[in-house]
Amino acid sequence: MLSISQICDLFEQGGHQMYSGEPVNQLQHALQSATLAEQAGATPELVCAGLLHDLGHLLNPQGDTPSARGVDDTHQYFAIPYLRGLFSPAVLEPIRLHVDAKRYLCATDASYWGRLSEDSKRSLELQGGVFSAAAAAELIARPYAADAVSLRLWDDQAKVSNMVTPGLPHFVKVMSACSLAPVQDLPQSQ
Repeated sequence: MLSISQICDLFEQGGHQMYSGEPVNQLQHALQSATLAEQAGATPELVCAGLLHDLGHLLNPQGDTPSARGVDDTHQYFAIPYLRGLFSPAVLEPIRLHVDAKRYLCATDASYWGRLSEDSKRSLELQGGVFSAAAAAELIARPYAADAVSLRLWDDQAKVSNMVTPGLPHFVKVMSACSLAPVQDLPQSQ
């Protein structure tokens, strides 16, 4: 299990890497996703999920734009074992389901696919493509699926090169409030 301090270290060490094919880096994308969740009045857990939903990219780096090489890095699953024990299912499940939420939205919203970035369209195919009507109905009936859909929509919007957001210290407080484990090792600047 990672600590909050170790999560901050991951963002410090790898957050400068560009977010595959987008005009933002990994940290900017995370901060924007969390900010959009917060602005929408989401629960602290869902704000935390917004911040951490792509942490798998930092834990399992696959280089620049892996989807262009036909690689699905399964980032939505990769981070879960590292976060289990630190956060509840209210944080973990939207993270785990945010890729399936993209597949769901493509199946249920005729205009959604056209709003996806090129990399998101390419990765969609690697992630299994658009859900069937039955698969979409099955997903949305699952616990935390509606939260995952909200997270997915914020994820899609969190690719703005000049968006102003609070810094990581602001969201460290959110992570701390959501933590199941004792918070003892926060970075000094927090």
